[in-house]
Amino acid sequence: MAVSQRVLIVEDDVHIADLLRLHLADEGYVVQHAADGDAGMHLLEQEGPWDALVLDVMLPGVDGLQICRRARAMARYVPIIIISARGSETQRIVGLELGADDYLAKPFSMPELVARVRALLRRADAMAQSARLDAGAVVLGSLRLDPVARVATDAGNELELTPREFDLLCFFARHPGQVFARAELLDQVWSYGHDGYEHTVNTHINRLRNKIEADPANPRRILTVWGRGYRMVAGTEADA
Repeated sequence: MAVSQRVLIVEDDVHIADLLRLHLADEGYVVQHAADGDAGMHLLEQEGPWDALVLDVMLPGVDGLQICRRARAMARYVPIIIISARGSETQRIVGLELGADDYLAKPFSMPELVARVRALLRRADAMAQSARLDAGAVVLGSLRLDPVARVATDAGNELELTPREFDLLCFFARHPGQVFARAELLDQVWSYGHDGYEHTVNTHINRLRNKIEADPANPRRILTVWGRGYRMVAGTEADA
C-alpha cells in the first residue's frame, strides 16, 4: 500500500485551515495544521519530512516568508504554496524569489488550491523519478553533481546550494552549451506558478555564480547570451 503524502498547513485563520484540512484529507493526504509561525517552524524542522507546505504569510510569531526561507535551506526539496491576503506583485515576487513554487492570493477557490497541490506533488514525483533514472553523477570539468544524494562538489569541495540552486545547476550541467531563455528555465526548473517572473531566474543565477565562479563579476561557467538567455559552457572551456 502506498504511503499517504503529508501536507503541512501553517495558517492562523482557523476557518480557512479547517476547510483546507477537509479538502486535502478528502484527496487522501495526511494533513497537519499549525496556527502560528512558531508552531509551523517547529513542525517543519522536527516532524518532517513533509511532501508539501501551504503557508500563510502574515502569521503570529515567525512569518510565512521566514518559514519558506528555512524550508529552502533544508536538504530535502518540498513544494511550497504561499497563500496570503497580500496579493500585490511585490509580495508575489518576494515569495517566489525565496523559493515558493506557487502563490495564491486570498480569497481563493479551495478546489483550485487542491489542484495546485496535486500538480506540484506530481511534478516533485516526476523530478524524483527522473533523478533515479539518471542516477549517474553529472560531471562537467571540476564540477560533479550527484542527483540522488543531491550533493554538488567543485574540485572535491562540497558546494552549499539550496535545493533550487542545485536543480538549476544540474539542469545546466546536463545541457552544456545550450542557450536557454529565462522563460524556458522557469518551465524546466520552476513551475507554472512562476509565469511572468523571469527575473527570479536572474536572482538565482547571480547566487549560483557567487558559489561556483572564481570571479562572479566575470563568469566563465554560466554565461549571459545577450538577448537570448544563459548557457553553461563545457567543462574544459570553463576550467581553461
